Amino acid sequence: MSDENGKSTATSQSSSSSNPEAAAKRRKYKVVIIGAGMAGLSSANHLIKNGCSDFAILEARNRVGGRIIGIEMGSQKVELGANWIHGVLGNPMFELAMQHGLISIINIPKPHKVVAATEDGKQVPFQVLQEIYEAYVCFLRRCEEYFLCQYLPPPDVHSVGEHINLEAELYLNNIDDYKEKHLRKLIFECLLKRETCITGCHSMDEIDLLELGSYTELQGGNIVLPSGYSSILKPLCDTLPKENIILSCPVKTIHWKRKGRAHSGNNNSDAILEEDEDDIDSDDSDKTVTEVPIGDNPSSGDNSLKHSTSNVQIECENGTIFEADHVICSIPLGVLKKHGQTMFEPSLPQYKLESIDSLLYGTVDKIFLEYDRPFLNAKVSEIMFLWEHIDPDPNADEEEYLKSNWYKKIYSFSKVSDTLLLGWISGREAEYMENISHEVVAEKCTEILRRFLKDPFIPKPKRCVCTSWSKQPYSCGSYTAIAVGASQDDIDNIAQPLYSSPHQSKPSVLFAGEHTHSNFYSTVHGAYLSGRTAAQILLTPDSPQEIVMESDTSDLSSWIQGIALE
Repeated sequence: MSDENGKSTATSQSSSSSNPEAAAKRRKYKVVIIGAGMAGLSSANHLIKNGCSDFAILEARNRVGGRIIGIEMGSQKVELGANWIHGVLGNPMFELAMQHGLISIINIPKPHKVVAATEDGKQVPFQVLQEIYEAYVCFLRRCEEYFLCQYLPPPDVHSVGEHINLEAELYLNNIDDYKEKHLRKLIFECLLKRETCITGCHSMDEIDLLELGSYTELQGGNIVLPSGYSSILKPLCDTLPKENIILSCPVKTIHWKRKGRAHSGNNNSDAILEEDEDDIDSDDSDKTVTEVPIGDNPSSGDNSLKHSTSNVQIECENGTIFEADHVICSIPLGVLKKHGQTMFEPSLPQYKLESIDSLLYGTVDKIFLEYDRPFLNAKVSEIMFLWEHIDPDPNADEEEYLKSNWYKKIYSFSKVSDTLLLGWISGREAEYMENISHEVVAEKCTEILRRFLKDPFIPKPKRCVCTSWSKQPYSCGSYTAIAVGASQDDIDNIAQPLYSSPHQSKPSVLFAGEHTHSNFYSTVHGAYLSGRTAAQILLTPDSPQEIVMESDTSDLSSWIQGIALE
């Protein structure tokens, strides 16, 4: 996409320094926050509200916001990343939006008329669409009950996809007419494709059945901010000192284990003592002598690790070294999957690496088509595509299959406005799309619309914008899901802080981000709450004292937010 790196939005969202050398003259901080996405900004806001300004945020991109970014398309602001505030009651993002006048309390839903069509252009009667949708929602709720009610599924059914397909098959067995049965099967398949975009996976067969209910859905539906989700970044950045946010500063290595000179019977001046990570909670943990020089990177100069008195040192790709008592790491799960084994020195504990590997971090992309004039019926808000199912040949090359079929993962196009359509695509098909030109995508989407609407005169879009979240080096995908065999425990494992020494009262490295919230994973509010929790751990004194929370209101929503931190 032309603007995914957000060059046009960097100055409007934050006037922070993009020159790390100038901004980092003072390289030692009490807290260094890695990542200026929602989790990082939330941590920084909670620190500043409680009187701590001795921190720096290191952001790899040249903008703040992470997976929240909006661009202009015509007269419309469109969101390339996060789209909705998911729920109202207990949602800190809704509270923040209300507090800053970003949303009207009167939310009038737009009329939503969905048209579903088959490949030969035949439209499905609405009552049939409604019947299957209601059955599908019922099957999905049953999947959630396995987690909530702690009972076991049928033998050999381990994923959400397998369970829904089994339920759908039993449902369709009651229909004798082949055409009627086939039509309903296509609707079920379309809804499962839609679910992959909601969940963030390639196929619902990847999602653990017993864990689906672990995600907590907040009541109130999906709320759209009139000025776009990215408008929520401004009030968060306005409270932070400009010089505290350092842009275009990718982190290379996080040196987190406190090490000291070896004193007994070892003449090697570069030998170090390293705390045994398996005994991190014990005051009498064994010490092991490591024959590796400390800070052997020639670029570190006087800031070499061997001279450091800080708990953590952060080495950036441009050679800058930051020292900190504590680090809040809000690096996305996709980046941890790709670089987690090499980014931390010493390496992360094995249990963390296993949990990072176990969780799913899928790709969900958007396709925006902009037109000069409207061509859809004014009453229609979405067109669903009921593709005929094609099983890939197990002996065929996957690349060849994707080349011929990638676009069949697009389950619908919906209206953003009369002249702007939005399509969603997930999984390996989305990753394939990221590597072809926008012109090819636009041509294929035009062909799809003409075929399903049976109208050869549908115009080509004047502009096509596609996201590429998998290719983005500082996201490497879209959001977290719990894969078959994984569990909430894996999220909790990743969230566990690290201590440089068994004698520390406060951890050296804390983790934040949507992938660290065991109930709100995959959401912005999950990221926000995880960032706030990490900051609060550092703020909490040894003896109790008052901590300033986000909202001064005493409504039920704020009360629930407080509970969620415990």
